[in-house]
Amino acid sequence: MAVGGYSRLPSGTVIVAIALPHPAGTGRTVRLVVHALNRQRAMTRLSNLGFRGARLSGNVEPPTPDEITAVLHHPDGLIWRDYHAGAAEPWHPISTLDRFTP
Repeated sequence: MAVGGYSRLPSGTVIVAIALPHPAGTGRTVRLVVHALNRQRAMTRLSNLGFRGARLSGNVEPPTPDEITAVLHHPDGLIWRDYHAGAAEPWHPISTLDRFTP
C-alpha cells in the first residue's frame, strides 16, 4: 500500500499524489503527482510506466497546493521528485526518472 491521496478539482478531474519506491530499486522513495480524469486513470498511467501494484487506498497525504499548481502547469500532467526533498527542489517531468538500474 502506498502513501498518498487525491484532490478533486472543480472541473471534475483529479490530482493524485503518491509516494512509491524508486523503480530502479535504489532504496529511495519518490513522490509522483498525476493529473487525470479520475483516480483509476491516474493509477493506470502509473502502472503503464512500470509502477505495477501501486494502489491508493484512502486519502492520508493529499496533494499540496504546490503540487497541484506544478502538475497543472506541466504539459504531461505527470511529475515527480524525491519524497524527502524540500520545497526548494524543483519538480521533474516523468521522462527524467531513471527507471532502470545502472
